[in-house]
Amino acid sequence: MSAVLSALRNAGRQQLSASTAGVRQATGSHVFRIDTYAQARRTMPKGWKMSSSTFSVGGHDWRVECYPNGDWQEHDGSISLYLNHASHSKTGDAIAEFRFCILNQVDWEEPPWTRFSGVRLFSDTTDRSWGWADFVKHENLDEEKDLYAKDDCLAVLCDVTVTAGMHTDGHTEVATPKPEAVAAATAPHFDLHAELVSNNQKTDVLIEVGGETLAVHRRVLEARSPVFKADLSEGAATVLRVDDMDADVCKALLQFIYNGTPDMNQLETAHTMAERLLVAADRYKLEELKQICEHALRVRIRVSSVGTTLALAERHGCPELREACMQFISFPGNLKALMATDGFEQMKTDCSSALLELVLKQMVRLDL
Repeated sequence: MSAVLSALRNAGRQQLSASTAGVRQATGSHVFRIDTYAQARRTMPKGWKMSSSTFSVGGHDWRVECYPNGDWQEHDGSISLYLNHASHSKTGDAIAEFRFCILNQVDWEEPPWTRFSGVRLFSDTTDRSWGWADFVKHENLDEEKDLYAKDDCLAVLCDVTVTAGMHTDGHTEVATPKPEAVAAATAPHFDLHAELVSNNQKTDVLIEVGGETLAVHRRVLEARSPVFKADLSEGAATVLRVDDMDADVCKALLQFIYNGTPDMNQLETAHTMAERLLVAADRYKLEELKQICEHALRVRIRVSSVGTTLALAERHGCPELREACMQFISFPGNLKALMATDGFEQMKTDCSSALLELVLKQMVRLDL
């Protein structure tokens, strides 16, 4: 700061004052070990939970809550995981972000199921618990139980970062957060295309893509995508040619445009579909679809995919996906495993700025 003030004074600003402000954060981790995991699954009804002991991070107490058979009927066949703000009655609201992963208990290198929350407000007006009702399906965990349920034990790692307050010139005051926007209510699922056809609303535009021709409705495209609206701005245009896109991706894009939701099973089972559909959503300015694709990619980050996912996030402006990749690479053992892959050299070219940022963070952490 002194160098900045000196330079400003030399430029003619003689009466000059300055102040410094910053957000203080505290980070901590907790491992919740569940012994006799198979018995818990066999005997505990849906909606019953197992809770960790409380642990303190950033002046607040927290606990991990695990529902071995899901928290509700519709989540049968899944493990539900939540972070609970245990000290709310004493410490008030908290702003925090957290990560859950189920640890590989053999080589400890790559957490197979990892989810990042983003910043969350723990309060009476939002929720004192945040997490995932369908964190991992039983069948997926059972396929690799020798690694992740070794000796009938499940180990859940929770990393928590708490925004502890605002610091200004040595004076600390409680930060007043701007409440997060409440997600818009999701409309009931319906098939708009079928509805239009049943009401004799004939298609009036053809899309040529990937060797196929798809019949669509002009007014639907124009209403949902500003890019399609611009492409159709010349009233006489009745045929659109879409290059650099496969027909299956275009069909998935149109399904979202008509119905407001993509085929989630397709996104969750085909990693490349989520990648390609994200590119298409960015191209046609469909932000909600783009966020859905980001989430599908974020929960499936692996050593084998993190390089391409990080490059994708940087090219298409996906900050939360980028941060999830960076946190994954920072996990002990993951960077070493990544460097041993064939794709690491390409990653150094595609993601040079991200790798430099990671190195700098490590230097700061080690006080180099």
